Parts: sequence; C-alpha cells; structure tokens
Amino acid sequence: MGNKNPGESFMANKLYVGNLSYNTESDSLHQLFSQYGEIVSVNVITDRDTGRPRGFGFVEMASADAARAAISALDGTELDGRKLRVNEAQERSRPRF
Repeated sequence: MGNKNPGESFMANKLYVGNLSYNTESDSLHQLFSQYGEIVSVNVITDRDTGRPRGFGFVEMASADAARAAISALDGTELDGRKLRVNEAQERSRPRF
C-alpha cells in the first residue's frame, strides 16, 4: 500500500473540515489546502435527500506531512465567514443504514 511509515495511522492523510459555510464549494477548499501540499481528493458532503451541503467535508492530502501542515495552518482560520475546524479524519465507528 505504498511506502507508509510503520505506525502511521491509515487515515493520517485524510482531513475532516468542519463548520463550512453552506456556500463553500470543493474548488475553494482545493485552492486553500493546495498551499500546504498535493491534494488527492476534496469532498464537500451533501444531504442525500435535498442535495444541500451539510457544513463539512473531507480533504485527502498526498502525504502525512502535508496533512499536518494544513491542520496547523488552517484549524481556526476563516473561510467564507466561518471559522474552520480542521483535524485528522476518524474511521467511522458504526455502520450506516
């Protein structure tokens, strides 16, 4: 699975981005996070019934170093009038139905 460091968390490169404005789009997140390293993917989560944004998303960085740099620089900063919450994404602990 690539050359991950032993002991490095499986989710170490995937970041949770919370407290997003409902107007924030994937492109603006990509632009913001790309300052700290290569982006693998950006996903703003939407409600499956209404299609409206749910106020959070995920950014996957190419390296754990880039992910740590983005967390340090962006957690608590403002985007589209909202203070972002940026931290390492956690594995889901329960199945979704």
